[in-house]
Amino acid sequence: MTNLELQELIGNWEFNLEFSEEESQFLNIHVPAEHLHNFMFRFKSDPETQFDYLFCLSGVDWGEKLGVVYHLESTTKRHMAVVKVATEDRENPTFETVYDIWATSEFHEREVFDFFGITFSNHPNLKRLFLTEDWIGYPLRKDYEDETNMILY
Repeated sequence: MTNLELQELIGNWEFNLEFSEEESQFLNIHVPAEHLHNFMFRFKSDPETQFDYLFCLSGVDWGEKLGVVYHLESTTKRHMAVVKVATEDRENPTFETVYDIWATSEFHEREVFDFFGITFSNHPNLKRLFLTEDWIGYPLRKDYEDETNMILY
């Protein structure tokens, strides 16, 4: 299925999706946070899409927004897509976990929590993965400052 065919198919789903024409080989899909979990469940389970493989999950600080980017593949249909979700709530950024859809997301979501402070509701074990429990702040956010270890020009 081509990116255009995939876009036409899922564009009819009731999730208020937006698509971007970024320089990418993948279809880029922007999902409102309130629809993320239901969309992802359907994206995996629908017989026409079957996105059964989550091969990358990354946190992103876009400046005014924090978000998560999911790279997905259907190993049976042989198509790929990028799903993006964002929030302007930098004080309490929260998205629904996709752990119950793709178990591999457990450690990816913990890493995003650790470095960006994004929480995933209903995650089975959301705690720091790399940093110590007493660490203050989120080192991959653009507004993070560490006076001891950072060199500022």
